Amino acid sequence: MKILMQVNDLQKAVIIKRPSKVIKSPYVADISIDEQEFLGHTPSLGCCGLSDTGQLVLVTKLVSKEKEKPHCEYRVCFAIYKEKDTSLIIGIYPKLAENLVEKALQANLLTKLAYSQEYKRETKVFIQDKVNSRFDFSGIDKDGIQFFMEVKNVPLADYEDMFAIERKKANFEDRDFNSKVAYFPDGYRKKANDTISPRALKHILELTYLKQNTPARCLLCFVIQRNDVNRFSPSIIDPEYRSAVLNAIKIGVEIITMVVEWNESGEAKFIRDDLPIV
Repeated sequence: MKILMQVNDLQKAVIIKRPSKVIKSPYVADISIDEQEFLGHTPSLGCCGLSDTGQLVLVTKLVSKEKEKPHCEYRVCFAIYKEKDTSLIIGIYPKLAENLVEKALQANLLTKLAYSQEYKRETKVFIQDKVNSRFDFSGIDKDGIQFFMEVKNVPLADYEDMFAIERKKANFEDRDFNSKVAYFPDGYRKKANDTISPRALKHILELTYLKQNTPARCLLCFVIQRNDVNRFSPSIIDPEYRSAVLNAIKIGVEIITMVVEWNESGEAKFIRDDLPIV
C-alpha cells in the first residue's frame, strides 16, 4: 500500500462545545488539548457527530499569515472513531480529499486517469444557463482527451445505508467491523425534502450536461477517508442526489470510489479506487 501523503504535527484534542461559547459560528468549536482550552476550526461542521461535542479528534496548529492572532488556533482534521474495541482514524477535513486525489494523480494510482498528460486544479467552466462551476480538477488524459473531475469527501459509513429512525431499530452486533457501506451525502437540512448539498447536486447535474454535450470526459471522485468499508452508496437519505448520480452513470459520467487509510501519525495509505457501488 503506497503512502499518499503525510499530515505533520498532529495533536489529540477533545471537542468541548460546538459552536464555541466564544464565537457562535458553527465552524468554530471549543477544544481541549492537555486540559487547556482553545478555539478550533471545524470546516466539516459537526460531520454527523464525528466533529461534535465529546468527540476525540486530531488537530493541526493554524499558522496565521497576518500580524493579528487568528480566531482559531487549531483546525480539526481527523476523528478518532471507536467501536467494537477497534479504533479508526477518519479524515473529516474536506480539503484533504482534494489533496489526496492530487497525490494519486501524480503517482498514477487512479486507474481511470493513469498517465494523464497534464492536469490542473480549480478550473472554471461557464456555459450560459447550463454550467457555472469551478471543478476541482481538469486536464488531458493519456489519449489526449480533455477531462473534468469533481471531488467529494466521504467520511461517513455504517453497516447499512438507511434513515436514522430505521437505524435506531437495527442490530448490527453480528456484522464484521470492516463491512460498512460508505455513503454520501448526509447532514443538516431545513426540510425533509430538501437536498442535503445543493452544491453537490449542482456539480453532478453540470457534469452530466457536459458529458452529454461536449467530447470531454467527466468524472466524480468520492474520497472515502476510512478503511472499514466494502461498498459505496449515493445515499438513500437524499433521493434527489442519488437519482442524479445514477442518471449520470447511465449518461457516461465516470465514478471513482477511492479508499484511503489514515493512522495517528498522519500517514495516508492508498487502498483502492474501485470500491463497489451499490
